[in-house]
Amino acid sequence: MTTKNSKLDNVASSSDAAATLKRIEHDLLGSAEIPANVYWGIHTLRAMENFPITGITVGHFPELVKSLVFVKQAAARANRRLGLLDAAKANAIEWACELILSEDRFRGQFVVDAVQGGAGTSTNMNANEVIANVALEKMGCLKGQYSSLHPNDDVNKSQSTNDVYPTALRLAIILTSDPLISALDDLSFAFKAKAVEFSDVLKLGRTQLQDAVPMTLGQEFDAYFATIKEDVTRLRETVSLFREVNLGATAIGTGINSDARYAALATEELARLSKQPLSPAANLMEATSDMGAFVLYSGVLKRVAVKLSKIANDLRLLSSGPRGGLGEIRLPPMQAGSSIMPGKVNPVIPEVVNQVAYLVIGYDLTVTFCAEAGQLQLNAFEPTIGYSVLSAIKQLTAAVTTFTTRCVSGIEADRDRCRALLDDSTALVTALGPALGYETSSRIAKRALAQGRRVADIVREEGLLSEERLETLLTAETMIAPLRLLQSPNAAEWSVEKTIA
Repeated sequence: MTTKNSKLDNVASSSDAAATLKRIEHDLLGSAEIPANVYWGIHTLRAMENFPITGITVGHFPELVKSLVFVKQAAARANRRLGLLDAAKANAIEWACELILSEDRFRGQFVVDAVQGGAGTSTNMNANEVIANVALEKMGCLKGQYSSLHPNDDVNKSQSTNDVYPTALRLAIILTSDPLISALDDLSFAFKAKAVEFSDVLKLGRTQLQDAVPMTLGQEFDAYFATIKEDVTRLRETVSLFREVNLGATAIGTGINSDARYAALATEELARLSKQPLSPAANLMEATSDMGAFVLYSGVLKRVAVKLSKIANDLRLLSSGPRGGLGEIRLPPMQAGSSIMPGKVNPVIPEVVNQVAYLVIGYDLTVTFCAEAGQLQLNAFEPTIGYSVLSAIKQLTAAVTTFTTRCVSGIEADRDRCRALLDDSTALVTALGPALGYETSSRIAKRALAQGRRVADIVREEGLLSEERLETLLTAETMIAPLRLLQSPNAAEWSVEKTIA
């Protein structure tokens, strides 16, 4: 039974006292007691009892809460425009939505576990009940007094979970993607800054962890810049797929229980509220059942993660040491690296980037299975798709920001070490191939390794090239870009000209 006396109102004003009071709500299964001070209701309670799965609630994802509220506000506006919802009720719902959006305290009312059965029904009802009870307070009613404004009949009018949840999830991904794209932009330009700083640091390139040809450390970091910028472009392209929504599809895409004009009006209002260019899906039934956009976007997130992990691996290798490894760069020291080995400092930031990447790769596999498991007109596993994609975005954003600010921006080059490893490498013999041929060059490399000598010394000893030509061919600076061999007029000598743009 719902109590309506003023004494209860006075007691309920004390949060400690209100927490001990109860109200009674009903559903098709019967009655249950609800704490009097909460805004959620019996459907939310059932979900809390049924799905104690991850401990991570819908409220953990603020963009999802925001998107759900936007959808409900857009629906109220459209229903009011169509004359389907009383103006006073529509206004109360709008007011409640605005209050929930403006005050963080309400995010704690979205308490259902993000992973749940029911294709998102529990999340939708959690939103319906919170909005209804906030609106009821505005109307001067008690929480749970649904005869005045009902979570299903009014807040959920012209809607189904099956169009509300996918639409809110798509919008949440759009909103959550912006910080990730910004973080990746920052990381790419941090690499670009280092590429410029290290542009004159000659070093040894490596393939298959073996000595390869010369390059600059700047070129190495410029490649990292380019690969991250490429992923920013792919993310922007893929996130645009979510701008087509199925709002108005209701249960399976037929639009049952909604006005023929509702889908267009509700989507128009949602675009206005969210400030995002949204449009109704061309085929609402397809948009309700198909998870292709989520699969594609999750795949791009995996691609980002794989690239970030590869770069993190590179930085750990390049900074290995300080004396027993490559030691070509120094990462900024972040913390003591050992409880037993004094002075040890570990590459903890690249390591955490690796681990986040592995999580994101796992989320992508989960999204793949969930999308494939959809049946007929609905995918029941959208909550786990949403949990996986939103978690991947949030964790990637945090990892990328940490990577930029606490690692990449503070990297230093050990110029002497880079040059020493280059000068001692037999990889310089590659430059002799056009002049001496592959077989002779191979023999020189083998002899240099066996005798612990430098390539140039052996070439001089055997008199294979003039000093001038040898110096030209074995100058590392001429080996870091494409070269054009120009034959002299008498065809007796060759000169090397850089073709750097």
